[in-house]
Amino acid sequence: MSFYDSQLNSTHLLRFIYDRLKTFITIGVGAAVLSSSVALIMEEQFKSTVVMFATPQHSIGEQFYEEIKRNDLLEYGETEDAERLLQILNSDRIRNRIIQKYDLWMHYDIDKGQSGAQALLGKEYNSNVDARLTRYGSIEVSVMDREPQRAADMANDIAFFADSVANQLRNDRAREALGYAKSSLEQVQQEITTMEDDLGQLYGLGVYDFATQIEGLNEQYATAIAKGLPGNAEKIRKQMSEISNYANQFNKLSNLIEAAYEREAILKKRFELMKLDAETQMPSAFVVDYAAPADKKSKPIRWLIVVMGVASTLMFALLALLAAENLKDSSSA
Repeated sequence: MSFYDSQLNSTHLLRFIYDRLKTFITIGVGAAVLSSSVALIMEEQFKSTVVMFATPQHSIGEQFYEEIKRNDLLEYGETEDAERLLQILNSDRIRNRIIQKYDLWMHYDIDKGQSGAQALLGKEYNSNVDARLTRYGSIEVSVMDREPQRAADMANDIAFFADSVANQLRNDRAREALGYAKSSLEQVQQEITTMEDDLGQLYGLGVYDFATQIEGLNEQYATAIAKGLPGNAEKIRKQMSEISNYANQFNKLSNLIEAAYEREAILKKRFELMKLDAETQMPSAFVVDYAAPADKKSKPIRWLIVVMGVASTLMFALLALLAAENLKDSSSA
Protein backbone atom coordinates (compact mmCIF):
# COMPACT_ATOMS: atom_id res chain seq x y z
CA MET A 1 0.00 0.00 0.00
CA SER A 2 1.43 3.42 -1.00
CA PHE A 3 1.67 6.44 1.24
CA TYR A 4 -1.06 8.11 -0.80
CA ASP A 5 -3.41 5.15 -0.32
CA SER A 6 -2.70 5.10 3.40
CA GLN A 7 -3.41 8.82 3.69
CA LEU A 8 -6.58 8.39 1.68
CA ASN A 9 -7.79 5.59 3.98
CA SER A 10 -7.05 7.69 7.07
CA THR A 11 -8.99 10.59 5.62
CA HIS A 12 -11.87 8.28 4.78
CA LEU A 13 -11.88 6.93 8.36
CA LEU A 14 -11.93 10.42 9.86
CA ARG A 15 -14.72 11.41 7.50
CA PHE A 16 -16.61 8.26 8.46
CA ILE A 17 -16.33 9.13 12.17
CA TYR A 18 -17.24 12.79 11.58
CA ASP A 19 -20.38 11.87 9.66
CA ARG A 20 -21.51 9.71 12.59
CA LEU A 21 -20.20 11.93 15.37
CA LYS A 22 -23.58 12.19 17.10
CA THR A 23 -23.86 8.40 17.12
CA PHE A 24 -20.42 8.05 18.69
CA ILE A 25 -21.18 10.77 21.25
CA THR A 26 -24.42 9.03 22.20
CA ILE A 27 -22.66 5.67 22.50
CA GLY A 28 -19.81 7.24 24.49
CA VAL A 29 -22.18 8.96 26.92
CA GLY A 30 -24.15 5.75 27.35
CA ALA A 31 -20.96 3.77 27.95
CA ALA A 32 -19.77 6.38 30.46
CA VAL A 33 -23.06 6.22 32.38
CA LEU A 34 -23.06 2.43 32.38
CA SER A 35 -19.37 2.20 33.37
CA SER A 36 -19.89 4.75 36.13
CA SER A 37 -22.84 2.79 37.46
CA VAL A 38 -20.83 -0.42 37.47
CA ALA A 39 -17.84 1.32 39.10
CA LEU A 40 -20.06 2.81 41.81
CA ILE A 41 -21.62 -0.51 42.80
CA MET A 42 -18.26 -2.31 42.89
CA GLU A 43 -17.12 -3.13 46.42
CA GLU A 44 -14.20 -1.09 47.72
CA GLN A 45 -11.07 -3.04 48.60
CA PHE A 46 -8.31 -1.94 51.00
CA LYS A 47 -4.75 -3.19 50.82
CA SER A 48 -2.28 -3.79 53.67
CA THR A 49 1.28 -5.01 53.26
CA VAL A 50 3.94 -6.61 55.47
CA VAL A 51 7.58 -6.33 54.40
CA MET A 52 10.10 -8.82 55.80
CA PHE A 53 13.54 -10.28 55.22
CA ALA A 54 14.10 -14.02 55.61
CA THR A 55 16.67 -15.23 58.15
CA PRO A 56 19.04 -18.15 57.57
CA GLN A 57 17.83 -21.36 59.21
CA HIS A 58 21.04 -22.32 61.05
CA SER A 59 21.39 -24.57 64.07
CA ILE A 60 20.81 -22.62 67.28
CA GLY A 61 22.66 -25.16 69.42
CA GLU A 62 25.71 -24.79 67.21
CA GLN A 63 25.99 -21.14 68.24
CA PHE A 64 26.20 -22.13 71.92
CA TYR A 65 28.13 -25.41 71.90
CA GLU A 66 30.54 -25.15 68.96
CA GLU A 67 33.80 -23.29 69.56
CA ILE A 68 34.14 -22.37 65.88
CA LYS A 69 30.92 -20.75 64.66
CA ARG A 70 30.45 -21.11 60.93
CA ASN A 71 27.17 -19.16 60.80
CA ASP A 72 25.68 -16.02 62.30
CA LEU A 73 22.10 -16.04 63.54
CA LEU A 74 21.81 -12.27 63.08
CA GLU A 75 22.66 -12.13 59.38
CA TYR A 76 20.09 -11.66 56.64
CA GLY A 77 19.11 -14.69 54.62
CA GLU A 78 20.14 -15.36 51.04
CA THR A 79 17.80 -15.81 48.08
CA GLU A 80 17.38 -19.51 48.91
CA ASP A 81 16.21 -18.62 52.43
CA ALA A 82 13.73 -16.10 51.01
CA GLU A 83 12.39 -18.64 48.51
CA ARG A 84 12.04 -21.22 51.28
CA LEU A 85 10.09 -18.75 53.43
CA LEU A 86 7.96 -17.82 50.42
CA GLN A 87 6.98 -21.47 50.03
CA ILE A 88 5.87 -21.51 53.67
CA LEU A 89 3.90 -18.27 53.25
CA ASN A 90 2.04 -19.78 50.29
CA SER A 91 1.54 -23.16 51.94
CA ASP A 92 -1.76 -24.80 52.87
CA ARG A 93 -0.76 -24.69 56.55
CA ILE A 94 -0.80 -20.88 56.53
CA ARG A 95 -3.88 -20.63 54.34
CA ASN A 96 -5.91 -23.05 56.48
CA ARG A 97 -5.04 -21.18 59.68
CA ILE A 98 -6.06 -17.85 58.16
CA ILE A 99 -9.28 -19.33 56.78
CA GLN A 100 -10.16 -20.79 60.17
CA LYS A 101 -9.23 -17.74 62.26
CA TYR A 102 -11.07 -15.22 60.08
CA ASP A 103 -13.92 -17.54 59.05
CA LEU A 104 -13.33 -16.80 55.38
CA TRP A 105 -16.09 -19.20 54.36
CA MET A 106 -18.57 -16.76 55.86
CA HIS A 107 -16.59 -13.65 54.96
CA TYR A 108 -16.36 -14.58 51.27
CA ASP A 109 -19.96 -15.89 51.32
CA ILE A 110 -19.08 -19.38 50.08
CA ASP A 111 -21.27 -22.37 50.97
CA LYS A 112 -19.16 -25.32 52.13
CA GLY A 113 -21.70 -27.74 50.72
CA GLN A 114 -21.69 -26.46 47.16
CA SER A 115 -19.80 -28.24 44.40
CA GLY A 116 -16.17 -27.10 44.10
CA ALA A 117 -16.37 -25.09 47.33
CA GLN A 118 -12.72 -25.71 48.27
CA ALA A 119 -11.48 -24.65 44.83
CA LEU A 120 -13.69 -21.56 44.92
CA LEU A 121 -12.41 -20.58 48.36
CA GLY A 122 -8.81 -21.16 47.27
CA LYS A 123 -9.33 -18.99 44.19
CA GLU A 124 -10.89 -16.20 46.26
CA TYR A 125 -8.09 -16.43 48.84
CA ASN A 126 -5.36 -16.32 46.18
CA SER A 127 -6.99 -13.32 44.51
CA ASN A 128 -6.88 -11.38 47.80
CA VAL A 129 -3.63 -12.64 49.34
CA ASP A 130 -0.27 -12.32 47.62
CA ALA A 131 3.29 -13.06 48.78
CA ARG A 132 6.19 -12.27 46.49
CA LEU A 133 9.92 -11.55 46.38
CA THR A 134 11.01 -7.99 45.69
CA ARG A 135 14.09 -6.89 43.77
CA TYR A 136 15.66 -5.90 47.10
CA GLY A 137 15.57 -9.48 48.38
CA SER A 138 12.70 -8.84 50.79
CA ILE A 139 9.28 -10.49 50.83
CA GLU A 140 6.03 -8.56 50.57
CA VAL A 141 2.81 -10.07 51.89
CA SER A 142 -0.22 -8.12 50.66
CA VAL A 143 -3.85 -8.65 51.64
CA MET A 144 -6.90 -7.06 50.00
CA ASP A 145 -10.18 -6.87 51.87
CA ARG A 146 -13.27 -4.70 52.10
CA GLU A 147 -12.43 -4.05 55.77
CA PRO A 148 -9.09 -2.21 56.23
CA GLN A 149 -8.54 -3.52 59.77
CA ARG A 150 -9.16 -7.11 58.69
CA ALA A 151 -6.70 -6.73 55.80
CA ALA A 152 -4.00 -5.47 58.18
CA ASP A 153 -4.68 -8.18 60.76
CA MET A 154 -4.60 -10.93 58.15
CA ALA A 155 -1.29 -9.71 56.71
CA ASN A 156 0.32 -9.53 60.16
CA ASP A 157 -1.02 -12.95 61.10
CA ILE A 158 0.34 -14.50 57.91
CA ALA A 159 3.81 -13.25 58.91
CA PHE A 160 3.29 -14.56 62.45
CA PHE A 161 2.04 -17.96 61.28
CA ALA A 162 5.04 -18.25 58.95
CA ASP A 163 7.28 -18.03 62.03
CA SER A 164 5.17 -20.64 63.79
CA VAL A 165 5.22 -23.08 60.86
CA ALA A 166 8.95 -22.58 60.18
CA ASN A 167 9.75 -23.23 63.86
CA GLN A 168 7.49 -26.28 63.92
CA LEU A 169 9.23 -27.75 60.86
CA ARG A 170 12.67 -27.08 62.33
CA ASN A 171 11.71 -28.40 65.78
CA ASP A 172 10.19 -31.56 64.30
CA ARG A 173 13.34 -32.23 62.31
CA ALA A 174 15.53 -31.55 65.36
CA ARG A 175 13.36 -33.78 67.58
CA GLU A 176 13.90 -36.68 65.20
CA ALA A 177 17.66 -36.12 65.34
CA LEU A 178 17.37 -35.71 69.12
CA GLY A 179 15.83 -39.17 69.35
CA TYR A 180 18.79 -40.72 67.53
CA ALA A 181 21.25 -38.76 69.67
CA LYS A 182 19.49 -39.85 72.86
CA SER A 183 19.45 -43.54 71.93
CA SER A 184 23.14 -43.41 70.94
CA LEU A 185 24.04 -41.67 74.20
CA GLU A 186 22.09 -44.17 76.29
CA GLN A 187 23.75 -47.06 74.47
CA VAL A 188 27.24 -45.70 75.17
CA GLN A 189 26.32 -45.01 78.81
CA GLN A 190 25.08 -48.58 79.15
CA GLU A 191 28.36 -49.86 77.73
CA ILE A 192 30.27 -47.66 80.18
CA THR A 193 28.21 -48.99 83.10
CA THR A 194 28.98 -52.58 82.08
CA MET A 195 32.71 -51.87 81.74
CA GLU A 196 32.77 -50.02 85.06
CA ASP A 197 31.18 -53.06 86.72
CA ASP A 198 33.82 -55.32 85.16
CA LEU A 199 36.58 -53.00 86.32
CA GLY A 200 35.00 -52.95 89.78
CA GLN A 201 35.38 -56.72 89.96
CA LEU A 202 39.07 -56.39 89.06
CA TYR A 203 39.47 -53.71 91.71
CA GLY A 204 38.02 -56.21 94.17
CA LEU A 205 40.74 -58.66 93.15
CA GLY A 206 43.37 -56.04 93.88
CA VAL A 207 44.01 -54.92 90.30
CA TYR A 208 43.86 -51.12 90.21
CA ASP A 209 46.46 -50.02 87.67
CA PHE A 210 48.33 -52.94 86.14
CA ALA A 211 51.32 -51.03 84.74
CA THR A 212 51.92 -49.02 87.91
CA GLN A 213 51.38 -52.02 90.20
CA ILE A 214 53.79 -54.27 88.22
CA GLU A 215 56.41 -51.53 88.20
CA GLY A 216 56.14 -51.13 91.97
CA LEU A 217 56.21 -54.90 92.62
CA ASN A 218 59.27 -55.28 90.38
CA GLU A 219 61.11 -52.72 92.48
CA GLN A 220 60.04 -54.49 95.70
CA TYR A 221 61.08 -57.87 94.26
CA ALA A 222 64.52 -56.56 93.29
CA THR A 223 64.97 -55.01 96.75
CA ALA A 224 64.02 -58.29 98.49
CA ILE A 225 66.52 -60.23 96.35
CA ALA A 226 69.22 -57.64 97.03
CA LYS A 227 68.63 -57.83 100.78
CA GLY A 228 68.65 -61.60 100.73
CA LEU A 229 65.02 -62.06 101.70
CA PRO A 230 63.90 -65.02 99.57
CA GLY A 231 60.63 -65.42 101.46
CA ASN A 232 59.56 -61.88 100.75
CA ALA A 233 60.77 -62.19 97.16
CA GLU A 234 58.65 -65.33 96.60
CA LYS A 235 55.62 -63.67 98.12
CA ILE A 236 56.04 -60.67 95.81
CA ARG A 237 56.56 -62.97 92.79
CA LYS A 238 53.28 -64.78 93.48
CA GLN A 239 51.54 -61.44 93.79
CA MET A 240 52.95 -60.39 90.42
CA SER A 241 51.91 -63.69 88.86
CA GLU A 242 48.37 -63.34 90.20
CA ILE A 243 48.00 -59.79 88.90
CA SER A 244 49.42 -60.79 85.51
CA ASN A 245 46.51 -63.21 85.02
CA TYR A 246 44.20 -60.18 84.67
CA ALA A 247 46.58 -58.02 82.63
CA ASN A 248 44.93 -58.46 79.23
CA GLN A 249 41.42 -58.02 80.60
CA PHE A 250 42.39 -54.91 82.57
CA ASN A 251 44.26 -53.26 79.69
CA LYS A 252 41.44 -54.01 77.26
CA LEU A 253 38.77 -52.63 79.57
CA SER A 254 40.87 -49.54 80.32
CA ASN A 255 41.32 -48.73 76.62
CA LEU A 256 37.68 -49.41 75.79
CA ILE A 257 36.29 -47.34 78.64
CA GLU A 258 38.58 -44.42 77.82
CA ALA A 259 37.30 -44.41 74.22
CA ALA A 260 33.73 -44.77 75.53
CA TYR A 261 34.17 -41.73 77.79
CA GLU A 262 35.31 -39.69 74.78
CA ARG A 263 32.31 -40.84 72.73
CA GLU A 264 30.01 -40.06 75.64
CA ALA A 265 31.36 -36.50 75.85
CA ILE A 266 30.79 -35.98 72.11
CA LEU A 267 27.29 -37.47 72.22
CA LYS A 268 26.35 -35.40 75.27
CA LYS A 269 27.38 -32.28 73.39
CA ARG A 270 25.37 -33.35 70.34
CA PHE A 271 22.40 -34.24 72.52
CA GLU A 272 22.37 -30.81 74.16
CA LEU A 273 22.77 -29.18 70.74
CA MET A 274 19.82 -31.11 69.29
CA LYS A 275 17.75 -30.51 72.41
CA LEU A 276 18.23 -26.76 72.09
CA ASP A 277 17.26 -26.89 68.41
CA ALA A 278 14.19 -28.99 69.24
CA GLU A 279 12.92 -26.69 71.99
CA THR A 280 13.92 -23.18 70.91
CA GLN A 281 11.72 -20.83 68.89
CA MET A 282 13.62 -18.47 66.59
CA PRO A 283 12.18 -15.91 64.13
CA SER A 284 12.26 -17.02 60.51
CA ALA A 285 12.18 -13.41 59.29
CA PHE A 286 12.97 -9.83 60.27
CA VAL A 287 9.79 -7.81 59.80
CA VAL A 288 10.69 -4.39 58.42
CA ASP A 289 7.16 -2.97 58.13
CA TYR A 290 4.10 -4.37 59.85
CA ALA A 291 0.76 -3.96 58.11
CA ALA A 292 -1.45 -1.05 59.15
CA PRO A 293 -5.10 -0.35 58.22
CA ALA A 294 -5.22 1.54 54.93
CA ASP A 295 -6.97 4.93 54.96
CA LYS A 296 -7.48 4.92 51.19
CA LYS A 297 -9.06 2.28 49.00
CA SER A 298 -6.89 0.32 46.59
CA LYS A 299 -9.69 -0.89 44.32
CA PRO A 300 -11.71 -0.11 42.31
CA ILE A 301 -10.04 2.76 40.40
CA ARG A 302 -13.31 4.18 39.15
CA TRP A 303 -12.02 6.74 36.65
CA LEU A 304 -9.91 4.04 34.98
CA ILE A 305 -12.93 1.74 34.75
CA VAL A 306 -14.97 4.52 33.11
CA VAL A 307 -12.18 5.44 30.67
CA MET A 308 -11.55 1.81 29.70
CA GLY A 309 -15.28 1.15 29.39
CA VAL A 310 -15.88 4.16 27.13
CA ALA A 311 -12.76 3.48 25.01
CA SER A 312 -13.54 -0.20 24.47
CA THR A 313 -17.21 0.54 23.69
CA LEU A 314 -16.32 3.23 21.15
CA MET A 315 -13.77 0.94 19.52
CA PHE A 316 -16.29 -1.87 19.28
CA ALA A 317 -18.91 0.55 17.89
CA LEU A 318 -16.45 1.82 15.27
CA LEU A 319 -15.62 -1.70 14.12
CA ALA A 320 -19.30 -2.65 14.03
CA LEU A 321 -20.26 0.44 11.98
CA LEU A 322 -17.34 -0.11 9.59
CA ALA A 323 -18.40 -3.73 9.10
CA ALA A 324 -21.99 -2.64 8.45
CA GLU A 325 -20.79 -0.03 5.96
CA ASN A 326 -18.71 -2.60 4.10
CA LEU A 327 -21.64 -5.01 3.94
CA LYS A 328 -23.85 -2.23 2.61
CA ASP A 329 -21.32 -1.34 -0.10
CA SER A 330 -20.94 -5.01 -1.07
CA SER A 331 -24.69 -5.44 -1.39
CA SER A 332 -25.10 -2.35 -3.56
CA ALA A 333 -22.14 -3.25 -5.82
